[in-house]
Amino acid sequence: MIRVDEEKIFSVIEERKPKKVVFQAPDGILRKTTEVASKVQDKYGINTIILADPTYGICDTAEGDVARLGADLAFHVGHTVSVERMGSTTVLVDAFDDVTFDAVLEKVIPLLKHKRVGICTSSQHVEQVDRVADQLRKNGIEVHVGRGKGLLKDGHVFGCEFYPAFNIKDEVDTFIFLGQSRFHALGVALSTGKHTLMIDPYYNEAVDMSDLVSESLKRAILSVYKCRDAEKFGVVIGLKEGQIMVKRGIDLKEELEKRGKDVRLIALREVTEDRLAMFPEIEAFIQTSRPRISIDGYTFSRTVLSSPQADALLKLLDGEDLGDFLVQGHWL
Repeated sequence: MIRVDEEKIFSVIEERKPKKVVFQAPDGILRKTTEVASKVQDKYGINTIILADPTYGICDTAEGDVARLGADLAFHVGHTVSVERMGSTTVLVDAFDDVTFDAVLEKVIPLLKHKRVGICTSSQHVEQVDRVADQLRKNGIEVHVGRGKGLLKDGHVFGCEFYPAFNIKDEVDTFIFLGQSRFHALGVALSTGKHTLMIDPYYNEAVDMSDLVSESLKRAILSVYKCRDAEKFGVVIGLKEGQIMVKRGIDLKEELEKRGKDVRLIALREVTEDRLAMFPEIEAFIQTSRPRISIDGYTFSRTVLSSPQADALLKLLDGEDLGDFLVQGHWL
């Protein structure tokens, strides 16, 4: 069950005495967050507003929306990071899943004997990394947990940042990802180039990511080759607060222009088929905001590359080998 840190929310409200509070959370815990917002409204007699648009991570906070709503304070729930605040009004609130991994680890331990194992997870299970590591070590397994970097805690990965896993990839044979998220487990596997198991405590099973990795990598490579002969490109710069990569977009535009391509810069909050359809003359797109929409099989009528795929395309245009272009600590 998800546990939202309600005590932190109450403490901040009592300290700052806001008149209007905004709550934001990913879809999976939005209902739970709505319950907490109702408690706040009843307890303190203040207005609470739920941001019902999707949020995809710590890069997708809503300082601008909070200001437009005239709120004094915002709680961004469920994306645990190494800092407690973002911007002037947003406070980050933990939401941990209290499910245990004890039962599934009993099944997994025989598979990990004689292997060097790296542990990583997403925000909801990050507090259990040390416990799982201790349990594996007691069974004679060599365990590594990567140090946190930037906003990431030890053993913690985002959908597009993987430093704690990437930085220990040469020390391990297999990664185990704690949780029921193929999205994050796939990211670990692709960014490290290492065998990865998703350890699912709900279905009590270990899911080998190898087939999904093979499928995703083939699709990512094919997309790069599809763009080789395109002449007109659109480079999309995200408008969400943590996704505004203006310099990156301009750099890619200039690199493509050096290779004789015609490039248009476009800014969007959401990269969708409907919005891209407004530019029928463009043959291929590169988006610098959310790399996973280009790697995870989202359906577009024209090719939409991520930043690492764009770097691979530049190599291809120069007659070089693509290399392991997804094996890197981040895909931004």
